[in-house]
Formats: sequence, C-alpha cells, structure tokens
Amino acid sequence: MKKFYLKSMGCKSNQFEGQIVAQKLLEAGYIQVKKPEDSEIYILNSCSVTQTSDNEGMYLLRHAHNLGLTTILTGCIAQIEKEKLLSEPFIDYVFGNEDKFRLPELLAKDEHFAVKDLMSENEFCKVTLDDTTKTRISLKIQDGCDNRCSYCIIPYGRGKSRSADSEFIIREINKYAESDYKEVVLTGIHIGLWGRDLGKELLDLLIEIEEKTTISRYRLGSLNPLEITPEMLNFLQTSEKFCPHFHLSLQSACNKTLKRMNRHYTVEYYLDQIEDIVSRFDKPFLGSDIIAGFAGETEEDFEITVENLRKSKLSQIHTFPYSIRKGTIAEKLDGHLPEKIKEERAGIIKQISAEKYKAFLESNIGCEQEVLIEKRLDKTGKYKGITRNYLTVRLDEGEFNTLKRVVLTAENLS
Repeated sequence: MKKFYLKSMGCKSNQFEGQIVAQKLLEAGYIQVKKPEDSEIYILNSCSVTQTSDNEGMYLLRHAHNLGLTTILTGCIAQIEKEKLLSEPFIDYVFGNEDKFRLPELLAKDEHFAVKDLMSENEFCKVTLDDTTKTRISLKIQDGCDNRCSYCIIPYGRGKSRSADSEFIIREINKYAESDYKEVVLTGIHIGLWGRDLGKELLDLLIEIEEKTTISRYRLGSLNPLEITPEMLNFLQTSEKFCPHFHLSLQSACNKTLKRMNRHYTVEYYLDQIEDIVSRFDKPFLGSDIIAGFAGETEEDFEITVENLRKSKLSQIHTFPYSIRKGTIAEKLDGHLPEKIKEERAGIIKQISAEKYKAFLESNIGCEQEVLIEKRLDKTGKYKGITRNYLTVRLDEGEFNTLKRVVLTAENLS
C-alpha cells in the first residue's frame, strides 16, 4: 500500500483533524512516513488564517510536487479557494474541511475534488481520535465561527458555529477514561460558542462533564473574554476536574485597535477579568494571543498595548506580526504598516512574554502540584509531565500515565 506524509498547519483543531486523517488512512492500509522524501503521497492539511500561511502552504506543495509526489491539499485553503486550486500544476487533489475525513474513499474512487458548502451546513461532523500512545487526548466539541473579526477569513473556511451534542461528548470522554486517559482537551474553532445552536451554553456542558464523566482532568481551548462569565468561574472554581489553564483570545491590548478588529470588549474589561481569575484559582496559567502591527496601529497605540500587557497578570503571550489576508475587511483598512515595524513590535511583545513566563515559573517554585507523567525524555533520561496549570515538569523517577503530587523546584521546572 502507498506511503503518505501528512503535514498539518495552524490551530489545535487542525492538528487534531490531521491526526484523524492519518488514523483513517492507516486503517485503510496506507503507511505513514516521517519524511516527505520517503513518501509517495504528500498531504497538506492547510491553514488560511493569514496570507503568509497561504503562501507557506503553496510553497510546501510546490516542493512536494518537485520531489515527484502526488499532492493532496485539504484544510482551510482548500475550503476557501475550492476548484480554482486544481488549475495549479503542483496540486493533484483538493478536499474540503469535512471531506478530508473521507480521504481513503475519495482516493479509491480517484475523485480529485470534494468540497462541501460549509456555510449552509447545520450539523456538527463527529470525528474522534483513537491514540493509545498518549496520556492526554483532544476531543473536538465545536466547529465554525459566527463572529466576523475584520482580520479573519476563517468563518469562510469553517462555516457557521456547529456544536457536538452533549451525549456524544460525554460518551467519548468516558470512553477515553475507560481507555486510561487521564486528561481530555476540549477543542474547536470557537468553543465559547458551544451549545448556542442547541439552545445551551458552554457552562451546561462543563457541569455535565463534572457530573457524568470519570475522566480525571479536562482542559479548555481558547475562549473569548466575553464567554467567560462569573457563573462559569463560580462553577470552575469548585470543579475537581478542571485544569486552571485559560487561553484568552485577546488579539490586542489597545481599545482603538480592538474596535478596528471588530472585537466587542475593552482592555479594561479583560484586565479586570484576569484579576478576577487570579483571585479565584491557585496560580492559574493565563495565556493569550496578541497581533502586533495591525492596520492603523500608531506608535501611541502600540505604547498603550505594551503598557497594558506589562501590567496584566498574563502568564504568557503568543504574538505574531499582522499579515494581510485577502478577502477580509482589514485588507481594505488604511494604515498598513511596513513589515519591519510589525516584526519589531512583535519582538518587543515576545520579550514581555518571556519576562512574564519566567516570573510565572518562579512564582510556582515551592508549590505542590499534581503532575500527569506523559513520557520519558530520550536525551535527559528524565520523565516529563504536565501540571494542571500547564507547566512542564521533569522528574528523575515516575511511572508513565500516572498522576503524582510533586513539589516544584527551579531544577524540575528548567
């Protein structure tokens, strides 16, 4: 049977879906290899969040074509650009974001194009991962997005928000628990919208997970600040299963920029929210996304962003320079900045992030935390684990896939 190499770009949901695609191909008898040059089929599970990611995807496919490989493009680029991609000589097959789960069937029929119209799709596509080699596993609970942020094309690649029903989610989590997984990570394109199409809210699901599953721990994907309600925090504060790890989709720390991005909250709102979270939980991890150099961001706007990020109690900041995405509202905004300025601003935010993460690590030294031991490191010979608050810990002894109480030190956190 043919050998394939699969490359997944972008978000955690896309990474999860790439694993599903690989799983289905392996079940169909294909052989997965670790290097493109060892394969016959090159599969790109693409990301289209920026024009830069589009360009990178096209480069990877050209390179694979030049190696003499059959090329398959799926993911968000395929979903958005559709048939016109087949005119490219370096692309042999184009499959949409839900059609990729039928990849073995489509290849068997030698169908070169399949892209479902997700904008008119109302049903969530239920896919699950069966990977017995790990201690933590992802479960996709939602797809699509109903927001229209000015910089983002993803709603056109993912369709409107669609939720998995809670019965499916509870059943899958319990199946994982019975298979001895200790932690499940709830993923999606916009999980804070979970349940809106079902007449429910995310909090309803979290209550069910607490009451109806036997999993030891669960972790949430990225949330919009407006979706973290006081009622949700009240519940999570008493949860025995929730890992105090919040990833806030902030995007900017300047109100003027947030307005241009079509984000419907203020910096003051989420800074107060962060303070509230820190007061409720024992050393919670607070991550965030920040776009540097958005269209129209002045030097003063950036200084405001820097000031707000410095005074925030974020633990870590994932930042990247703004990249114009064709087809978005932001493409037509005025005030686009030179790449050099955007890179410089991203560099400053990365330095702030490094300082904050160092301080967060130091604040955990001397604390006792529950660690899930995930694997034994090859190079150091130490065991590697993860705390509930998302810190990586290295230990001299332990047992794979067990939960262990550990006092954190400068040595085991390094």
